[in-house]
Amino acid sequence: MKRSIYFLIACFAALTCQAKATAPGYTNPILPYDYSDPDVIRVGKNYYMTYSTFACVPGLQILQSRDGVEWTIVDEALPDTVPGYGHLDACPAGCGVWAPSIRHHAGRFYIYYGDPDIGIFCIRSEKTKTIPCRWEPAVLVKRGKGLIDPCPLWDEDGRCYLVHAFAGSRAGFKSALAVCELNPDGLSVLHEDQLVFDGHQENPTCEGPKFHKRNGYYYILCPAGGVKTGWQLCLRSKSVYGPYEWRRVLEQGSTAINAPHQGAWVDDKFYHFQDVGTAGRIVHLQPLKWQDNWPVIGNNGEPVLSMGENQEPASHRIMDGFWTRTLSPDWQWSGNRKAQYYYLAVETDSAAHMTNDYIRLFTYPAADVQTASNLLLRKIPANTAFTATARVRFTPHPQGKKPKFTEEAGLIVHGRKSRTLPVPADGEWWYARIEVSATQQCRFFLCDDGEEWQEIGEPFQAVAGEWIGAKIGLYAVRSVVEPSSPYKRPDNTAGWMDVDWFEVTY
Repeated sequence: MKRSIYFLIACFAALTCQAKATAPGYTNPILPYDYSDPDVIRVGKNYYMTYSTFACVPGLQILQSRDGVEWTIVDEALPDTVPGYGHLDACPAGCGVWAPSIRHHAGRFYIYYGDPDIGIFCIRSEKTKTIPCRWEPAVLVKRGKGLIDPCPLWDEDGRCYLVHAFAGSRAGFKSALAVCELNPDGLSVLHEDQLVFDGHQENPTCEGPKFHKRNGYYYILCPAGGVKTGWQLCLRSKSVYGPYEWRRVLEQGSTAINAPHQGAWVDDKFYHFQDVGTAGRIVHLQPLKWQDNWPVIGNNGEPVLSMGENQEPASHRIMDGFWTRTLSPDWQWSGNRKAQYYYLAVETDSAAHMTNDYIRLFTYPAADVQTASNLLLRKIPANTAFTATARVRFTPHPQGKKPKFTEEAGLIVHGRKSRTLPVPADGEWWYARIEVSATQQCRFFLCDDGEEWQEIGEPFQAVAGEWIGAKIGLYAVRSVVEPSSPYKRPDNTAGWMDVDWFEVTY
């Protein structure tokens, strides 16, 4: 049963969207969660950010801000499936949506991203100046294995150019950037690639380029050197195809912020990520100014930890009571969304003036929990101890004396290695809890009354996923049953786990 205070807590949490700062001051990271490869634009009074979502769904989530510091998830351009993988339960881990760029042109928003196994996609909005909005289906603009990190530039004469990088794991080639010309609508190639920058000797693994034009110069802002120890480059030229001169404009230097790069320039701001390992790639904000037509980022090329007057960080309590018929944007599926994964129940007891709201997760066939497509997951905060608690009940499907399959449900910590906290399969309400340290060591607890907790199993050290941070959330799976003959159908029954609420505190 829910009380109104939980609703107020959830509304507050949704508005703050896991990030809190007091304008005009802020402390980095401004988003201490895994928002890898962020790109940002400003349209009117609003800033919009998107990021790499890889195989997670909804994909290409979009965040909005009025001051460039506090962010809220407001939309997703890929709400149900990763393009090219709709025939599968899930896009392979680490594949899918890599390093997007977002732009506004001719009254529409455009998002470009590279799928390393397919090519470069574009998703275009209806004509609008604000998000959320309607998005057209994804278009494969340029097919090619290993083409990644695209960014468009519409020049003053209306011509459209696209810069992109190469994934060595697929193309057998990297550390260079290419530019091609697109048709003016940005949806198809007019002229093929021309290499414009070779970083092999001094700037290996240059990637993630962002295209700009200012004061008659074409600029390509791109990282190099890798996500653990790299730096940020700026290339400039009077010609779109170069030659480009270059400078390193942001490096770790004497700071503790490793590899500050793969970011976005907008106004006097530069956004970049920092790879912190298990928790993923978190977002920092740096001041930016111009000197002799070169950008100067941070403190003369080193990242700053804070700007302006700041407050002590507040404690957080993020409660999701599943009050509505849509999921909170904090959740993402581990695979393509399917209707049969879940049911959002909103039931009202008018006599008691109470509502009984919950999400029901149906067990879905999976070879193992590691590769299950119906894991319902959320990001974890970086460098912060936290506790995740849920009230759940698991009702397995009655199978008679000779069960054909096994079912399991509960809480999960998910990455390249995962650990589950199964709840008893007795149809009764239980409290399940995972305590996570600032170094992401996890301990697991069960309780039937919310007071006396019993630790279950040994502690587990969480690990990152494939290009993404570790996540925490919910699972409900059953073993795969193959038909014994071509004339028999596979098993088609399912148990379920009801989740009354899920809470994160730190």
